Amino acid sequence: MKLIILDRDGVINFDSEQFIKSPEEWKPIPGSLEAIARLNQWGWRVVVASNQSGVGRGLFGMDTLNAINDKMVKSLAQVGGRLDAIFFCPHPADSTCDCRKPRSGMFLQIAERFNVDLHRVPCVGDSLRDLQAGAAVGCTPYLVLTGKGQLTRESPELPAGTLIYPDLDAIATELTT
Repeated sequence: MKLIILDRDGVINFDSEQFIKSPEEWKPIPGSLEAIARLNQWGWRVVVASNQSGVGRGLFGMDTLNAINDKMVKSLAQVGGRLDAIFFCPHPADSTCDCRKPRSGMFLQIAERFNVDLHRVPCVGDSLRDLQAGAAVGCTPYLVLTGKGQLTRESPELPAGTLIYPDLDAIATELTT
C-alpha cells in the first residue's frame, strides 16, 4: 500500500497564527487539493495528521472542527480527490498526551488503523514538530515551504534526510512521475 501522511494547516490550507477557527477561514493553498487528487489517482492513500489545540484551548468546539474538515473533504471531492482518514490531537500545547506532535502517537494510530509499517512512508509538514513525529517512527520527512516551512527550513533540528519542496503540488509531482 502506498500511504502518505499530511499535516493540514500550512500544507493543505493556509495557516493562521490565530488558528483556523471556522469553515470560512479554511482556504486551500493553490494546487494542494489537485495534488491530493493526483496522488489518489496514482493509488496513494492520503491521511491527515493534525494538531488542533484550538479545541483544547476552547477556541472552537468539535462541531466546528468537524465543519472545517467537512469543507476540506467536500472541496477535495470537487476536484476528484479524497482523504482516507483524518487524525487529530485536540489537546492544548501543554498536554502530556502522546498524540500531540512532535510525539508520534497519532502516527502509531495510523499504522495500527491501516496495518502498515511506517518505514519510509512520506510524512509532509511545514513545521519541525510534523517532521519530528514522522521521523521518530521511520517516516521519510518532507518539508513544504508553504505555511511555516521557510522558517522551519532554517532549524538546526531538522531531521536528517528531510526532503524540501516548495509545496504539496511539487511533492505530488515527484511521487506520481
